[in-house]
Amino acid sequence: MEPHQILLTSTILMAITALGGIVMALIRFGGKPAPPSWLAMLHGLLAAAGLTLLAYACATMAVPGFAWWALLLFLAAAVGGVVLNFHFHLKQIPLPIWLVLVHAVVAVLAFVCLALAAFGRGG
Repeated sequence: MEPHQILLTSTILMAITALGGIVMALIRFGGKPAPPSWLAMLHGLLAAAGLTLLAYACATMAVPGFAWWALLLFLAAAVGGVVLNFHFHLKQIPLPIWLVLVHAVVAVLAFVCLALAAFGRGG
């Protein structure tokens, strides 16, 4: 598979992941302490799949510079997601809105970098 195809596939997976993230954020901002577990697990699974593809492309192929930035930022967002899941969600502690927002902002920045890499403005 060529780098462009992998970056495009990763972008699509992350876009679907983002839709789930938006739904979960709306649930939290709507006053509920946390989204349903199945939605959080699906969000994490899709994010992990997209991140794995991106990491594979970065490690084995010549990819644009923005792909590397996307990888670093998505790794940071993943750390936030793991903290949200294991420290708060699984212990049934309400998700801190500030951490949800930081996780989302970092993930959005990563997604923009990935989209720029996938659609030819890769730096």
